[in-house]
Amino acid sequence: MDAHDLKMAIAEKPIAVVLGPNEEPYVIDHHVAYALMRIGVERAPYVLLADWSAQTEAAFWLALENRSWTSPYDAEGRRLAFIDMPAFLEDAQDDDFRSLAAAVRDAGAYAKTAVPLADFRWAALFRSHFDRPHSDADYAALIERAGALARSRAAIGLPGYIGL
Repeated sequence: MDAHDLKMAIAEKPIAVVLGPNEEPYVIDHHVAYALMRIGVERAPYVLLADWSAQTEAAFWLALENRSWTSPYDAEGRRLAFIDMPAFLEDAQDDDFRSLAAAVRDAGAYAKTAVPLADFRWAALFRSHFDRPHSDADYAALIERAGALARSRAAIGLPGYIGL
């Protein structure tokens, strides 16, 4: 992508932010922010979705979770205490099953949706049925198997489910 196309792409997808306790900004769509950080972009537009700076820490985190604006689970699918959530983008763990969910969606096994954190729900389904891939070949083979699962009755009710 040339510099102009990158600038236009960045402008089209502002980073979603919620203002939390002590007026601390929290990025709730870290995928875009993380991708930009990885390619060296230091400044990007953002959209403020909510100002919850007057809430207590506990009420803030519960409000985020109730809106599906956070998913307090680690890369193994284990529940995290809010205090243990990564504080910085670079501290976030890569989750093979969330990557798998994106690959399965891109392969057409389920539809992209505006449901917040839908990929976490698909990742949980795949994690419950498959072992973590140990190589690129394992991962490639898993995409097909996960695609079949995504079209099965086991996935009914997940965001973007399209069935057989």
